[in-house]
Amino acid sequence: MQFKYLVPMLALAVASPALALDDVTVALAIPAAVHDGAPYAAAEELGLFKEQGLSVSFVVFQGAGALLPQVASKRVTFGYPVSEPVISSYFSGKDPLPLRYFYNGTPSQTLEYTVLEESPIRTLADLKDRKIGVGALTWGTIPNSRAALRVAGLEPGKNVEFVAVGVLGSGFQALRSGQVDALNYNSSWGDIFELTGTKIRRIAYPEVFLENPGNGFIAHEDTFRDSPDLIRRFGRAYTQAQYVCEINPTFCVQAFWRQNPESRPADAEGKGLENATTLLTRRLQRMLYRPDGTRRQPGEYDLDVIRKAIGAMAEAGEFPSADVPVDRIFSNEFVPAFDDFDKDALRQRAEAAQ
Repeated sequence: MQFKYLVPMLALAVASPALALDDVTVALAIPAAVHDGAPYAAAEELGLFKEQGLSVSFVVFQGAGALLPQVASKRVTFGYPVSEPVISSYFSGKDPLPLRYFYNGTPSQTLEYTVLEESPIRTLADLKDRKIGVGALTWGTIPNSRAALRVAGLEPGKNVEFVAVGVLGSGFQALRSGQVDALNYNSSWGDIFELTGTKIRRIAYPEVFLENPGNGFIAHEDTFRDSPDLIRRFGRAYTQAQYVCEINPTFCVQAFWRQNPESRPADAEGKGLENATTLLTRRLQRMLYRPDGTRRQPGEYDLDVIRKAIGAMAEAGEFPSADVPVDRIFSNEFVPAFDDFDKDALRQRAEAAQ
């Protein structure tokens, strides 16, 4: 894919050549929205990337399948895909993708099955003979979604069917109209659905998948070897940005709107701002804290959890075996560096930001 087909996400400032900043391009699999794009905007406006010696730009590819070859060929520096396609590359009979995850961006299961509150569907097993809406049948999340249903005793393609309905509004309408019986979206999109005034019920994945990570930042193996400090600096700036957004979500939302004015709602000073800060705060709570309220170590992967989830995927027939080098695919090498900054000083900056 040529870069002329890419969709720029954030119009980030071009650094002065005198500063000799390192150029970093981050590839996303779907366009960023306020709930997940606000930290990027905050990092730019507060100069967090620049302070780490980075000039960062973002591009969007259509899904992980299009994104991963760009990182593997080093046309982009980092990517932010789900992990199933990378794991699957170890079963292809060819050389696996030369990529490693270095930052656990979504350290718990963000996907869920959503039904209308009045629906009789209350468990995954109740989805038998039903239709489930997904954005596209090419989504990299589909294997995990199928595995979740198989753990519940269903057989996708036989007694339960996935249907492409698009994302957000088109999917919400498909559920409201009865075109599908459930949606298989992430939890933040469920939050958006609720904020439209629709009452929904969320059905979680089986326990073995609940702490399995989703999207994460990934780099070429050569980058690990040749430019480890680039990884440290990017991960630190991203961690700082999330910290800022936890302290001052209003600033982060408004920073995102300033950089993406087309996303700014009509009521950006009232209900629109309230809803956007709610979406961001809920996402950060899920990303930064465990269900018991303890704080996660930013960027860290729990390799034992991943091994168990891969085992469940293998049992469900989504992987031919569970024999993959998990510690090669997922790295915690740089995790201590991500959280290494003056939090008191950054808190003061965050509280003063407008």
